[in-house]
Amino acid sequence: MEKRVMTDGKRRKGLMAASALLGGVLVLSACSGGDGDSAASGSGEKTQQQADEAAAKKTSEADIRIAPKDGSDNASINNAAKVTVSKGTLTDVKMTTADGTAVAGQIAPDKKTWKPTSQLARATTYRIAAVAKDGDGRAAHENSQFTTVSPANSFIGNFTPEDGSTVGVGMPVSINFDKAITNKSDVQSHITVSSSSGQQVVGHWFGANRLDFRPEDYWKGGSTVTLKLDLDGVEGANGVTGVQQKTISFKVGRNQVSTVDAKTKTMTVTHDGKVVKTIPISAGSPENKTYEGQMVISEKFKETRMNGATVGFTDDDGKGEYDIKDVPHAMRLSNSGTFIHGNYWGAKSIFGSVNTSHGCVGLSDAKGANDSSTPGAWFYDNSMVGDVVIVKNTGDKTVQPDNGLNGWNLSWADWKAGSAA
Repeated sequence: MEKRVMTDGKRRKGLMAASALLGGVLVLSACSGGDGDSAASGSGEKTQQQADEAAAKKTSEADIRIAPKDGSDNASINNAAKVTVSKGTLTDVKMTTADGTAVAGQIAPDKKTWKPTSQLARATTYRIAAVAKDGDGRAAHENSQFTTVSPANSFIGNFTPEDGSTVGVGMPVSINFDKAITNKSDVQSHITVSSSSGQQVVGHWFGANRLDFRPEDYWKGGSTVTLKLDLDGVEGANGVTGVQQKTISFKVGRNQVSTVDAKTKTMTVTHDGKVVKTIPISAGSPENKTYEGQMVISEKFKETRMNGATVGFTDDDGKGEYDIKDVPHAMRLSNSGTFIHGNYWGAKSIFGSVNTSHGCVGLSDAKGANDSSTPGAWFYDNSMVGDVVIVKNTGDKTVQPDNGLNGWNLSWADWKAGSAA
């Protein structure tokens, strides 16, 4: 057998290799969390804890909340957008549309809230980026995006009269909705109309799209009427909600009521029950009688065109029986074409003596509407939208209450029966 002798050099190399292997095992044991050196393990945990604490000290305590919730759709265009912060103060809020158009807003004096300063648009995507700082000056950031309700899923009410206007005593509050309303009770309960006169005001539905309000008798002259629409989020029909949150007011002027008597062919104008003028008129002919009833002036035109074809008066060729392009001092009494207006083309002798019109009430006037001395000009100058014109003794039927602003032709009992409240 061959005898091998280990030299000192080989012995040293073997010891070094063993030492290296042992060291490798020790390192692996320490990293794997095994039964290694406890002192080394504790030192590692302490270092990680210190790192976490240091990171926490760098994080702002300011807590920013943005409404609506990120990703929301069908958001309100009135009150949905809002930024609030707790444990800090807002330093900057930017709101833009999806295309980058800036939306004006304002941080409250206490720097705790922010809101846009104007109503948002429907069917629009908005982005909000907010920054706040806590008491140690550390900044926090929050971002959100939402989309407002679409026109297809919302409704609005177009109302008359306008905010700040002065109208006659017969002017109802009339609201026309752009969607059919099936939840009439809910919608009406979020609309209030009140008068400084203390008169009871009741709503009446004409179909699914129109809601009018009036008192039992004409408004008191000099009173102020207030309309409040609180329809934001109110369901008008399945999947269709309101978006309006608005308060408007208008003033009622002097009490002017004018009575047209087709039999005597005169119109008597009263202020607060006292006669101020009697005017000769020419009403509808026996073949084209004027509607009877209480009518309200809804529009005024110094001059306007009247074409018979638009209201069914046509010749055999289909053209209008009349087409007058400069009718002076015209005031609308019904949606179907009833006006009280000046007439310059008829003989002066017809006024007060014969009814010749196609259904309107005519007053003597001058071409061009510039002669203030004519009866037509006087009545135009002394009338306002909302004044009442009562027409009687024509032999025709009473105008329908929804043909124009003519709900006064319903009794108070019938009017209240049309309320959904």
